[in-house]
Amino acid sequence: MQQLTEIRWHARAGQGAVTAAKLVAETALELDQYMQAMPEYGPERMGAPIKAFTRISNVPIEIHCNIENPDAVVVLDETLLAIVDVAEGIRSNGVILVNTCKTPDALRAELGLQGSSVRVASIDASGISLETLKRDMPNTPMIGALAKATELFDVAPIVSHLTKTFGKKFSQEVIDANIASVTRAFEEVSVG
Repeated sequence: MQQLTEIRWHARAGQGAVTAAKLVAETALELDQYMQAMPEYGPERMGAPIKAFTRISNVPIEIHCNIENPDAVVVLDETLLAIVDVAEGIRSNGVILVNTCKTPDALRAELGLQGSSVRVASIDASGISLETLKRDMPNTPMIGALAKATELFDVAPIVSHLTKTFGKKFSQEVIDANIASVTRAFEEVSVG
């Protein structure tokens, strides 16, 4: 049975959405899945809205275009909710994950999804990153929250991949902080 999961990321340039999309894809690859990760942006300046995309499948992926009907939407900056239709095209059984302190029910109302089968999840990824990484970089915690909200992976393969990838360029302290942020988000995400 073919299983294709498509994820669309919404963020502002500089928040690490492209890196997060790639890290999720690489984690899938380490689990013997096929993957794609790609950004959609031009010469945007820091802070401009951007999109990124991730595809994961247990069979080769033969499509090569942006994702119009995602299974999951990840929003790294809640201010985008007022200017971008993040729910556009989401599948009826999909999940929208937002970096916010709002509850899933409040987000559902804000997104106009009452009565919809779309699941809504929230996590204070910025708060977690400020506590663990000592700066507002919500991409790593959002990976942990996405894994839990979608049941795509357990936290262990993400931690393993971060350890290998980050070990090539960061100190153990930075690696440990990122692992802590992923683990906390995995545990603290609220899905409604």
